[in-house]
Amino acid sequence: MATGERPHGTFEDALALLVGGLLIALGLAILNAAGLVTGGMAGVALLVGHYLPRDLQFPPGLLFALLNLPFLVLAFRAMGSLFTLRTVAGSAAIAALSIAVGHTLELQVRDPALAAIGAGCLLGMGTLAFVRHGTGVGGIGVVTVWLSRKRGWNIGRTQLSIDIVILAAAAAMMPLVSVAWSTLSAASMGLVTGLWLRPGRYAGFSPYTVDRGRLKEALKRSRRGPQDAS
Repeated sequence: MATGERPHGTFEDALALLVGGLLIALGLAILNAAGLVTGGMAGVALLVGHYLPRDLQFPPGLLFALLNLPFLVLAFRAMGSLFTLRTVAGSAAIAALSIAVGHTLELQVRDPALAAIGAGCLLGMGTLAFVRHGTGVGGIGVVTVWLSRKRGWNIGRTQLSIDIVILAAAAAMMPLVSVAWSTLSAASMGLVTGLWLRPGRYAGFSPYTVDRGRLKEALKRSRRGPQDAS
């Protein structure tokens, strides 16, 4: 169990959005180049992108951000205005970095297995960076974070359950071999988030996402020296 909670600073939160956004943008680009999908809103964005007309193609991260817009209402009502603002900033970072990746990298995938596992891990670590700093990752990510905080549901397991539904939809539109590799990617992402987003395993938090009482107590502990805290 995590002890001695300490709030993140503003710089840490901003850096988490930048690093997490880059990891997610790279993961999306790899899957898009491999013709695969994954779970969560990222998988929905990739699936939609594969079937858009050529003249309506968007970078996967930009499409991801656009599809997230309707879920911001849930984020605002369920998690509050500051969480919603963080989520908007995170989606904007993913969209901008996805465009940048598309203009700077030309990806060619020869091994779908490594692409699926690597992209899944990148997406998982990007999600980890966002959630640890009070930011939702996509509309479905907002739902999983809300369920984790309100009901204590494990984010990774909840995400995996939703992923099964998304991959089942993909099976009706894609070759089965692509669905199999996409399932591997979703499992890799779910494994990362399931292992490292367990409640009580992490002492840091972002002040804008917790109640004032918890924040005051954490700030008092962070200001006390080791001898006072013992």
